[in-house]
This record gives sequence, structure tokens and C-alpha cells, in this order.
Amino acid sequence: MSTGTLPGTTASERAASPNGRGLLAGMGGRMLAAVAAGAAAELAALGLIGAAAWLITRAAEQPPLAALSVAIVAVRAFATSRGLFRYGERLAGHDVALRAQATTRERLYAALIPSGPLGHRGADLLSRMVDDTDAVQDLLVRCLQPALAAAVTAVAAVTLGAFLLPAAALVLLAGLLVAGLLLPAGAAAAARRWSARVAPARAELAARVADLVHGSADLAAYGAGERALAASAESDAKLAALERRQSRANAAALALGTLVQGLTVAAIVLVAHRAGIGQVPTAVLALTALVSFEPVLPLAAAGERFAGVTAALRRLREVQATPAAVPEPAAPAPPPDAPLTVRVADLVVRHAAGRAPALDGVSLTLTPGRRVAVVGPSGAGKSTLLSALMRTVDFEAGRILINDTDVRELSPDDVRAMITGLTQDPYVFRATLRDNLRLAGPEADEEELARAVHRARLSTWVERIGWDVTLGEDGRTVSGGQLQRLALARALLHDPEILLLDEPAESLDGATADALMADLLDVTHGRTTLLVTHRLHGLESVDEIIVLSGGRVTQRGHHDELVAVPGYYRDLWESEALTAPAS
Repeated sequence: MSTGTLPGTTASERAASPNGRGLLAGMGGRMLAAVAAGAAAELAALGLIGAAAWLITRAAEQPPLAALSVAIVAVRAFATSRGLFRYGERLAGHDVALRAQATTRERLYAALIPSGPLGHRGADLLSRMVDDTDAVQDLLVRCLQPALAAAVTAVAAVTLGAFLLPAAALVLLAGLLVAGLLLPAGAAAAARRWSARVAPARAELAARVADLVHGSADLAAYGAGERALAASAESDAKLAALERRQSRANAAALALGTLVQGLTVAAIVLVAHRAGIGQVPTAVLALTALVSFEPVLPLAAAGERFAGVTAALRRLREVQATPAAVPEPAAPAPPPDAPLTVRVADLVVRHAAGRAPALDGVSLTLTPGRRVAVVGPSGAGKSTLLSALMRTVDFEAGRILINDTDVRELSPDDVRAMITGLTQDPYVFRATLRDNLRLAGPEADEEELARAVHRARLSTWVERIGWDVTLGEDGRTVSGGQLQRLALARALLHDPEILLLDEPAESLDGATADALMADLLDVTHGRTTLLVTHRLHGLESVDEIIVLSGGRVTQRGHHDELVAVPGYYRDLWESEALTAPAS
């Protein structure tokens, strides 16, 4: 059935690309609080070490206790405040990160709903939805926030050094620039080089694993399981080798940063000794320099992660840049009021330039309560007609009117809310039966759920398995008939004004298909319905039957009229009569 849209999203929000600037929009206050708390924690750590160094070296000179009282209080204050600020940083930082991640995932999902052909495998899209959106957390928590906190700490440390010994401050500044700028830049450059190889390898492995999981039955039937396992193992080994090499580069950057830290501290001690400033200032300078590198050293890893994050955002933008299947009007007209009448006039749909039309001059009318069936061979354009009505494909010529309003003047989301139903390949998530039903009606209560299940003839099955049973992903734990009836229950729960049913009995055995068709025709009595089917059982009760062939209407009329004249419909009716089991 129609996927609909996300609550609270607008066309402009769906058009916004997931990038750093967009993520921070509206979160400036929270981000500022997180950075301020992180910087305060680092400054408290710097102050703690500086005060402790002064206290220890000054105490060694055995001054009066009163001379140490301020330093003792400072050490206690810095030690206590550091923990408090660190807690505040974690709380505020993760709040921002999780909000940004949720916003990114929502925008990506909203962009996928109206998009045209994506050109990505399902496993690759899943990787982008999960792994790449997770990278947004790293952008804030592991990149921006640590970088800003390290910058504040570095400025404070250099300022203190300049106050005690300007020459030592210059040495510290040089060391911090190397560790905080050059090494992260080098790590980012190396990460970009590796990311260009790691990301495709990860997508390849995800695709092979998905093929193993979802195609296990087919692989076993054709004896291709061992080959598929070997291919997956090869992809896994390739990815592991690339990640090991990438880890060595990251370890080298961290080692170089530690080396720069040690050399800087040693140089500061040497400069202070030559300047003869005394033991207390020398100790303060050395330990302050040592601690000032603590927030700076992780920036090498942040640089490496930043390259991965930018690559992830680029992959998200690739998906979100996919053109919408149908254009959104600049100023959508308000949805028409019920009851609805749909008129399709001379509709032409072409899936690609230069190809023959999938629909060529199709016309039909759906008045309130009217039921129309569309039949025809595979490739005749039946599903394309439903897609055009639901605005998931655009049409080249002709018109679709809803109460005299052209659908191109309406928001596609509004059209899908009015015209939707049971489409081919209904999806079942790994969730409870209740949650799978509530995809169509998030606010539905137990009575409404039970009514939809009853009308779809699923009550006995639901009573046997229970509402809270977990269904397998992609409908693996239900039969074909149960899957179709579950999808029908969703459509009835959504209760659109115009109900579309696309091949509801496809892939079912004859007896199950006939039973389902009979139930469908029963529950749609008095409801405006467009039924696409390749089975003719029960179509005597619909108001009109349209036969499509090659995208054109070749026959139309009532069942009795069509079986009385030569043509596709009568041939199919006679074929079904010959293959039907004897009663």
C-alpha cells in the first residue's frame, strides 16, 4: 500500500540535503551548550594540573600552610567541577547527536518516498540508512565538539605559558599546531584515500550477506549455497584487509601525536631551565603543556573520522538527490472533499524517452461506490495505471481529475491519502502483528484493528497466533494467502476513499486465490474500488471490466457482455473454466 509521508515533514524539508549546515540548523543552542561544557571540562582539567603542580612544588619548599590554602581549594574546585562539566558535555553532546541522527534518517526516509528509480541495491540503501546516518553522531560528538573544546584549551594553555615564559609559549604553540592541525589533516587525507575503497567493499559485503539471507532457499535449491558463501567470505576478507591497513594509518597518526607531545614538553623544560625561572613555574609549564595535548591528540582520529563522515554525507546526498517520481506543485490545491469521483481521460504514460508508451490513451471513471476491474496480459499496463493514480509515476499526456481537480495541482501525498490500497509485493517487517498492521493506522485502537482483521477474513488466524507474535522479515513466517490478507487488512484500516487492489491473488493456488477474490469482492461492496487482476472468478459482480493490451483499452463492459463476444476476456474465461477443479 501507499507509503505515505512522515508526520510533520514538508516539501521543503524533504528537499533539504543532509549536510553539516542543515543538521545544525535549529540545534545551535544545544550544540553551544555541549561545546561550552566540553571546553569547561578541559579547562578544569588544565586548571587542576596547573594548580596541583604549583601546590606540590611549592609545598616542597615548606612554606606556611596559609600560603597553600588557595591552591588546595583550587585543586578541589577544579577536580569537582571537571566531573560535573564532563557529565554535562556527555548529556548535551549526545542529545544533539541523537537529534541530528534522527533528523537525518527522517529526511532520508522522506526523500525516498516520492523518489524515482534509485539505481542502488537494497542492501546498499540499508547501509546508507543505518551506517551513514550513524556517522552523523560522529560529526558532532567526535569531530566538531572535540575540535572546538581542544581549541579553547590550547588557547588557554598558550596564554598561561605566555604569562609565565613567552619562549615556552611559542614552543607549546608550535607543538599544538603540529598535533592539532598537521596530523589531523594528514589523517583525513589518508582516510579519504581509504574511504574510497572501504565504502564500496562494505556495500558489496552487505549486498552479498543480504543475498545469502533472503535467497537462502533459492541458493539451496540450485546448489549454489557454497558458491555464495565463498563469495561472501571473499568480500569479508577484502573488507577486513582494507580496514586493517586503515587502522595502521590511524595508529601511526596517534603515535606521532604522542611523540610530538613528549618532544614539546621536553623542549619546554629545556627552555625554562635555560631561562632560570625556578622550579615552581617550570613544573607548572611542563605539566600544563602535557595536559594541554590531551584534548588535542584525539583530533588525529577526529580528522580520520571527519573524512568518513563527509563521505557518508555525500552518499546520503546521492540518494536524496534522486529526482522525485512526480513533481510537487509550488502551491498545492486543497484536497477535494468526499465523496470523490475520479476521471481518467486519454492517459499516456511512458517509462523512458524513446520507449513505447506503457499506457496509451486509457480512460475510465470511478464514481462513488463504483467497482471497476482491469484485466489483461502481463505488461499490458495494469500496474502502471495504479501507479499513475497514486502519483508514483508521472504521465505524459491526458488528465486525471478528482472531483474536477487535476491531480497535478494536488500534493502527491494528498493524492496517495485519497487513492491507495493493496499493491504488489506487500512488505512485512520483523515486528509484531499489531505493529505491522499499525503501519496503515498508527493511531488505530484495538477495536479498529480487530474490525480490519475481521473484514480481511484473518480473525481465526489472529486468534490462533495472537496479536503480539513477531512476524518474520519480508513475510517469511506467513503463507502467501495470509500475507495478501494482512496487506488487505492494512488497506481497509487505512480506509482510503478510492481503494486500489493490485493483483491480490497473484502467486496463490487456485482455491486460495478464488477464496481471497470472493472475500475481496464481498468487503468492497459499496466501496469505490479499482481492482487489477488476472483471475476472472467473481468479476460478475463488478460494475465494469476494462481489458488492457499493450497499454490500450481493447474491451470494456460487464462480464456477461464480454464473455458473449470473441476476445481476450472470453478466451481467458474459457481457459479458467477448463482448468477449474470439478465441483
